[in-house]
Amino acid sequence: MAQIIACVDMDAFFASVEQRDNSSLRGKPIAVTGAGERTVITTSSYEARAFGVKTGMTTYKAKKLCPHIVFVTGNNKKYTRACKQLEEICLRYTPDIEIYSIDEVFLDITGSHHLLGGPERLAGAIKDTVRNELGITCTVGMGSNILLAKLASDLAKPDGFQWISEDAVASVLETLPVKKLWGIGPHTEEKLRAMGITTCGALGRASLPLLAKTFGTVGERLKDMGNGQLDRPVEITAPETQSIGHSITLPKDIVKREEITSCLLRLSEKVGRRARRYDHKGKKITLTVRYADFKTFTRQITLPVYTNDTGEIYRFAVAILDRIHLLNSVRLLGISLSCLAKAGGQMPLFQETGREKKASLAKAVDTVNDKFGEHTITFASAITREEGPGVISPAWRPSGVHSSDV
Repeated sequence: MAQIIACVDMDAFFASVEQRDNSSLRGKPIAVTGAGERTVITTSSYEARAFGVKTGMTTYKAKKLCPHIVFVTGNNKKYTRACKQLEEICLRYTPDIEIYSIDEVFLDITGSHHLLGGPERLAGAIKDTVRNELGITCTVGMGSNILLAKLASDLAKPDGFQWISEDAVASVLETLPVKKLWGIGPHTEEKLRAMGITTCGALGRASLPLLAKTFGTVGERLKDMGNGQLDRPVEITAPETQSIGHSITLPKDIVKREEITSCLLRLSEKVGRRARRYDHKGKKITLTVRYADFKTFTRQITLPVYTNDTGEIYRFAVAILDRIHLLNSVRLLGISLSCLAKAGGQMPLFQETGREKKASLAKAVDTVNDKFGEHTITFASAITREEGPGVISPAWRPSGVHSSDV
């Protein structure tokens, strides 16, 4: 049985949700942003894209390109709720799905499409269900692997459907720019251009030794991609968690140690809480610092024992900070916990040790915050002016350890 993969990609997702919920925004060029003065565009409507407004662009540049653009502060809870609804819809058509990002899902429909009258009818059913239940549109692309399914959805947007059959692969790829292939970024594109390779057809015919000389072992994969081949299955189960982290772009640059440590405590609380929720402990703490001039660096420390305790995560993060001679004001801070292992908690049989008492206290605090909301109980020094919503991490997922409050 020939494999068929579908890519369900939401159209201008955040902007579409905002236009759905506010009729006055429909048909207008809008851009969804984070809160604060230093935000960037997270998603723009197709009306705004017609003027050249793109994701990652500053609001100043967007306004210059489209003077009548409307900026909307993002509501992350609405977008994550819609993603969870999208997950539920996709599971009606096959159990074999991968939530690739907040607005994109891969489905292996090899064994289920015949139940709905074939791939085209299944795609139509998904599109109709998304439109009826979510009130927004999606595009569905199909192919024999994830690479082709993703490409088909990109080529068919918005609100479209395309199936790149095996017979059509060569003709579709022959003149297609290499940058259109999933996974080929500007750096790789530039290297290929220097070799005289600008189209997928040329990439598929390129000399493997020549590609290997420039790209090493990746060269063979690039050649396969130029021929529409990618040996990557739909990851039905979430990949093993490598780290748990949070970062924040600050409303304004900070330099005072007490301001930095207060932010680190809040980040440590988020990391520790999520680690405890999903029964993980870690042995390595990484601190990320970004200066006002956007120079970014990380520093790490390996702990003597595994932990998911907020206080310990914070203490070691501050220890890392104290080893750094800050050369500029700070724009962004992040903390991650890695080298993870399952906590495997169990009830103590004998009198609790100090660590066990702290774990019991953390569990009690987590229970309260689960019931009444984040930061109902928190450290006094972590209480700061509440920031508005930021940009959702690319690692966010609707379930599992990568699901977090936004």
